[in-house]
Amino acid sequence: MKFGLFIPQGWRFDLTGIEPSEHWAVMNGLAQHADAGAWDSIWVYDHYHTTPVPSAEATHEAWTLMAAFAASTSRVKLGQMCTCMSYRNPAHLAKVAATVDVISGGRAQMGIGGGWYEHEWRAYGHGFPRPGVRLGMLDEGVQIMRQAWTEGVATLDGKYYQVDGAIVRPLPLQDGGLPLWIAGGGEKVTLRIAAKYATHTNFDGSPDGFVHKSKVLAGHCADVGTDFGAITRSADYNVAIGTTQAEVDDRLRILAERSLPHLGAERTENMVGGYRNDASLAVGTPEQIVERLTAMKAAGLTYAIFYFPEAAYDRSGIELFEREVIPHLS
Repeated sequence: MKFGLFIPQGWRFDLTGIEPSEHWAVMNGLAQHADAGAWDSIWVYDHYHTTPVPSAEATHEAWTLMAAFAASTSRVKLGQMCTCMSYRNPAHLAKVAATVDVISGGRAQMGIGGGWYEHEWRAYGHGFPRPGVRLGMLDEGVQIMRQAWTEGVATLDGKYYQVDGAIVRPLPLQDGGLPLWIAGGGEKVTLRIAAKYATHTNFDGSPDGFVHKSKVLAGHCADVGTDFGAITRSADYNVAIGTTQAEVDDRLRILAERSLPHLGAERTENMVGGYRNDASLAVGTPEQIVERLTAMKAAGLTYAIFYFPEAAYDRSGIELFEREVIPHLS
């Protein structure tokens, strides 16, 4: 199993109380830590506003961070979970991503999806088309990017996008272009798009959900004639780790205290409750987390990306995970 680490960028109220002038030092410090350690990749979210409620708190832009991390790190892969196709013209996005890949020496990944955060869409003037339209845009956009990265030029007269001789040079350093991580578990459309184009998927990481989505993906692969076994299946996990249950509870208490002024009591309770439910495979002691993830590995999960809500303030959870979890699964 390989491991990715989310870098706090503000979207989940995970830089609050830190002066904006210090944000880059915090984010880059964590990126440097991951680069020097056992993490295979670092990740950010492609969002403009905080969640679950928009606010005036900082949310740093994903592809700007990609370029910065490309220059400041030397080993880890660089990804977004996930880029919203409709936020950028796909030919322009292909150009941006190719440049980041060159800067990084061939380490950029393309996490890509249809998008969902309605408030953000409307605030930035994108409207909010129905899911079928958003997924149609995802399909055409991926076609444009693949063509641009392999041929250096893209032309498509599609239903949603029209490009005519868009030159994308230099090509990405990675043969065939950036690996495509198609995110989302929609069974009729999203997973079919993944079967056609993805090198990686990212969907439901619960035990039952992962097995079910994997079966659906395998069916689509059979239909379109692609190799299911060649697609890396990944999932994301929120982490609250401690050597004892009391330490885990203390981490969640601190998270609730930090979140309460921004989310209010009900949303804070719901958010912390999400860490405690049965699907929270990375909440507990190292032994518990290793046992759960070992079962997921046996089910075909070979890549997992982890979010530590306290990362900007306290690295002890990350360090414990590195010492007591990663060696047992990597």
